[in-house]
Amino acid sequence: MAQTEGTLQKKLKARHISLMAMGGVIGTGIFKGSSETIGLAGPGVVITYIFAGLLLLVVMAAMAEMATVYKNKNMKDFIQQAFGSRVSFVMGWMYCFLWLSVCVIEVIAAGSFLQYWFPGVPLWVLSLLCAAFIISVNLLSVGVFGEFEFWLAGIKVAMIIVFIVLGAGLIFGIIPSDNTPYLQNYTQSGGFLPNGWSSIFSALLVVMFSYGGSELIGMTLTETENAERVLPKVVGNLILRIMLFFTLPILIICGLIPWNELGPESSPFVQVLASTGLPGAAHIMNFILVTAVLSAANSGIYGASRMLHSMAVGGEAPKALARTNRSGSPINTLLFCAVILLAGSLLGLFAQDQLFRVLLAVPGFVVILVWICIAASQLKLRKQYPVQPTFKLWGFPYITGAVVLCLGVIAIMFIFDEGNRFSISICLAVLAVLILWSLLRFRKTKGRQAA
Repeated sequence: MAQTEGTLQKKLKARHISLMAMGGVIGTGIFKGSSETIGLAGPGVVITYIFAGLLLLVVMAAMAEMATVYKNKNMKDFIQQAFGSRVSFVMGWMYCFLWLSVCVIEVIAAGSFLQYWFPGVPLWVLSLLCAAFIISVNLLSVGVFGEFEFWLAGIKVAMIIVFIVLGAGLIFGIIPSDNTPYLQNYTQSGGFLPNGWSSIFSALLVVMFSYGGSELIGMTLTETENAERVLPKVVGNLILRIMLFFTLPILIICGLIPWNELGPESSPFVQVLASTGLPGAAHIMNFILVTAVLSAANSGIYGASRMLHSMAVGGEAPKALARTNRSGSPINTLLFCAVILLAGSLLGLFAQDQLFRVLLAVPGFVVILVWICIAASQLKLRKQYPVQPTFKLWGFPYITGAVVLCLGVIAIMFIFDEGNRFSISICLAVLAVLILWSLLRFRKTKGRQAA
């Protein structure tokens, strides 16, 4: 198999990157994490999703603006252009840490969902099979990969639409049922915000994890045809769709079942469909869950492998990771990701519950750091663009500055949240090691250049 360095193929189209970003977002965060957010804030948690969606809109628009100026560059390159190699080095490795953590979560979750149909098969075996499937898909040419993810994420999106339509029909009595709730569940059991306005901010920690993955578009730019024209068009539609696919299902769930009757042990989507008494509902929902987490893991491996490849090409990771195969896939980075998934699946054999608790808080915190760097990069670079952007983020510099400030406050909330203290400690430890590594590494580089 022929191998070259740094040659990725521009085979991704607008519909591919749009569905890929949605595939990375709509996964465990919404199908499992929504039970936690509803438990924290009740039906009013939709306000949290809308607020986080607005922050995300600004971050994505900032990235789209930079893409129209710095062509053939990706998210990490924007950060490097603004803050130098040390910051991009740290954020690049943190982003890989984020996605590899997510992928381990998703493949173990996929294995646990498959046990519904194959109860006699050990979890680690099913998780390994899921990991092998995801790696195989990523080894295909990027065009085939994009097409596969388009349909995999498309199935998931279609199922959510069916869930919304079915749920709305049950809420308003269009579909006959034993008990038509109408809107009473939004006002009973403490009302729309049963735990007060402060609960909106408590739920924000989980919501940020749920929205993490949208910035994956920033890693597709070097493999997207006419990225500088495609990205601005995709951003607006993507944000609207993501907010709808989070807020509407939450409203449906809270409309059909009182928020305080949702159990944390299973997906609220499963609980809602089970309560309808529809034949085969559990099997249908289980299929959706498996598709959802595999799609999210598929997007995650893409994000991690492309970031590692980009860093290798830039000399920030071992050169061997820059190699690609004949189809243009970064073969060595995919093998590296495969080893991580293998280890993660085996960890699930020994400490499944503990692994989930530790890893679930990791992506949310790292996502905030990445979003801060993206927005801050646009804030710094706008005045020194070599050419005028064809797309501009509105309200500069006030809107971008406000978003950076909000994200900084949320990051501090993460650090001081007692429930996530152990997980955040791991994140901070990894961050500290990477900062120290960058200081030593780039000091040596400058020393050699001076000599």
